[in-house]
Amino acid sequence: MALIAQHGLNGAMLGVIYALVAVGFTLFFGVLDVIKFSHGDVVMLGAFTALATAVGMGNAPSAWVLAAMLATAIGAMALVGALMARFLVLPLRKAPTLNVLLITLMAGTVIREAVRLFYPQGSNPKPFPRLLPAGAWEFGDFTLRHDSAILLVIGVGAIAGVHLLIQRTRLGLAVRAVAQDAETAAAMGIPFRRTVLATFALGSGLAALAGVVNGLYYSEVSFNMGLLLGAIGFSAAVIGGLGNVYGAILGGFIFAALQTLGAVALPFASAYKDVFAFGAVIVLMAIKPGGLLAERSAERV
Repeated sequence: MALIAQHGLNGAMLGVIYALVAVGFTLFFGVLDVIKFSHGDVVMLGAFTALATAVGMGNAPSAWVLAAMLATAIGAMALVGALMARFLVLPLRKAPTLNVLLITLMAGTVIREAVRLFYPQGSNPKPFPRLLPAGAWEFGDFTLRHDSAILLVIGVGAIAGVHLLIQRTRLGLAVRAVAQDAETAAAMGIPFRRTVLATFALGSGLAALAGVVNGLYYSEVSFNMGLLLGAIGFSAAVIGGLGNVYGAILGGFIFAALQTLGAVALPFASAYKDVFAFGAVIVLMAIKPGGLLAERSAERV
């Protein structure tokens, strides 16, 4: 039982990271019907922004460094997301969907290669600072690391915050209105462009948080980490129901559960856990092509 709980905790930790990435994909699709394929690279850029902040602060107290890393990464990526929406996505709103896919894919490549070329020794994996307490609580055979508990609280708190923002604020109301019918929302006085920019800023800020949590959890970041995280986040959003925030969260935890199952419960090496998880996603998509929550909810976002 303790072993199952231990693996469940590891799966929950991964699920939080994947859910944060998947929510961004589903927010973008909800308001503009676009897939932003540079999203995984924004996750990576957020992690490197946080790393550069930590390096710049030197030997400052860990709590201050962590707060500065989160504030800088989330703020910078929110700005990057809004700028990409303003200058790359919105001008192509009336263009074929393939154009938006290609331009965001190329933007992601530019971000990835810029980090590789211009960050000092950017092509090598970078150690991420260990800023969280290193101890652990022991409950029999079950061990709960302090840093994992803190990261879970941060991730779950961010997900709860997104829920409250979407359901309880004027911005959330505007996002839901634009997602349902942009023209009617504009006719009722909801500023379409401002809502789209805010949505892209929110999704990209969540991506930065996912990048920082990922770095703190694995104690390492690399310039190509966004490729796999982007693919997983998009898969999670699709199996949950693209356009449904709660479906994206559910999809993130389902993908993490599949990876954990592939790593510990199946009779082959854990190196194949991603193969197993993506294979299971293919089967799920064949059974529920609209996503797990798409048929339950008529509302988007």
